[in-house]
Amino acid sequence: MKRWWVGIVIVCIAVARPVGQSSPAVDWTAVEAETLRHFQALVRMDTSDPPGGEKPAADYVKSVLEREGIPVEIFALEAHRPNVVARLKGSGQKRPLLILGHTDVVNVDPKKWTHPPFSAARDGGYIYGRGTVDDKDNLTAALMVMLLLKRTNTPLDRDVIFLAEAGEEGATGIGIEYVINRHFNAIDAEYCIAESGSVTRERGAVRFASVQTVEKIPNGIDLIARGPAGHGSVPLMTNAIARLSKAVAAVTDWQPPIELNDTTASYFSRLAAISPPEQAQKYRDLLTGNAAVVAAADAWLRENEPRHASMLRTSVSPNIIQGGYRNNVIPSEARVTLDVRMLPDENPDAFLAQIAKVVNDSSVEAVFNGWPTTATGKPRNGGESSIRSEAFKVIEAGITRHYQTTTLPTMSTGASDMAFLREKGMQCYGIGPATDVEDGPKGFGAHSDQERILETELHRFVRFHWDIVVDLAGRGQTP
Repeated sequence: MKRWWVGIVIVCIAVARPVGQSSPAVDWTAVEAETLRHFQALVRMDTSDPPGGEKPAADYVKSVLEREGIPVEIFALEAHRPNVVARLKGSGQKRPLLILGHTDVVNVDPKKWTHPPFSAARDGGYIYGRGTVDDKDNLTAALMVMLLLKRTNTPLDRDVIFLAEAGEEGATGIGIEYVINRHFNAIDAEYCIAESGSVTRERGAVRFASVQTVEKIPNGIDLIARGPAGHGSVPLMTNAIARLSKAVAAVTDWQPPIELNDTTASYFSRLAAISPPEQAQKYRDLLTGNAAVVAAADAWLRENEPRHASMLRTSVSPNIIQGGYRNNVIPSEARVTLDVRMLPDENPDAFLAQIAKVVNDSSVEAVFNGWPTTATGKPRNGGESSIRSEAFKVIEAGITRHYQTTTLPTMSTGASDMAFLREKGMQCYGIGPATDVEDGPKGFGAHSDQERILETELHRFVRFHWDIVVDLAGRGQTP
């Protein structure tokens, strides 16, 4: 995700740890050395998905946990793609906390990398490699938290469950869906903490933090135009490509209605408080309820901040078009694939019907194309996690303590496995380490060809992760 805010001024408010709460003593110098060792070991494993082969990382995590005497379970639909679950028992006074990271990474083109993609090379204070910020940072942080909880014998009121999952990057049927559908009792929890959040730095200074509390639901739609084939020397008004072109133009010119939820309303309100005057006014305009004012702000966002415009509505982007096979043949069919990211409460069937109404051409059919594939064949449903929960308050306090910045509850325009957990009633929150806003445009971000993380930020993230788990699951802790 590209982040580009410029000139944001943060008013830092120091929030002390609530009375009665204290983390067990930890030798952080030793922890940092161990963190680096585990992180590099995991990044050096090629767990690209596709084709998928997370077993080396799963075996490594299992061995590290078992050496500490932490019980481990392995759940695998496919032997070479296992999921690892570990649990530390609490008093049972509160329901469990689930912390998770995924062991797979997106595939690579090694020729495009300066540092080999699975080298975990250290250079200039950074660690380079596929998965350094998606998601072996969260995986390593969660692993270190489990080790520290065990070593310090931290008293817990919640069981703390660690899930190292396979298949997040495109094979949820062998990963999160398999674990939920076949072994949900092993991970059932009140709260979960996973990826999809971030801390944004600009010019080396922290600007704000994002905690993902809800996400849009991907649901692909194809528009298929049909008409008689013919010789290209005799143009036809029924030409499928021409009809499809008009349909694509109609759909992309149309904008689904704006709908704010609890997360996005809070996001734009908090963002306005830390933004330059012109941007701040646009964000506040979205919250006025005045149709004309909201429309003007929306138009500005669509031109200047498209990611923010996408957070306002179900979005539609035509990304693949297919039609024809010879220069002199009018094709009988042409197809465009729309990447549709629905708001969590959008009715898919009603939206599909609205797309057909906007196209307004009986020769063009609108159909769901089955993307993304899930084990059930149905789109993930998700839901919204509360920004008033104990967990969100603990995370926000931890952000203030470690990063001295404002927390923005965020609706992700992308997708994560938390949607499947939220569908089961779990309150899930996405967090992440600090990364530089300049990194994305330079090609250093997640899924890029030079993916990297600052070593210092990896270590700060582990401390942050540790504190929020202790504050949320520790015995007698209150937010």
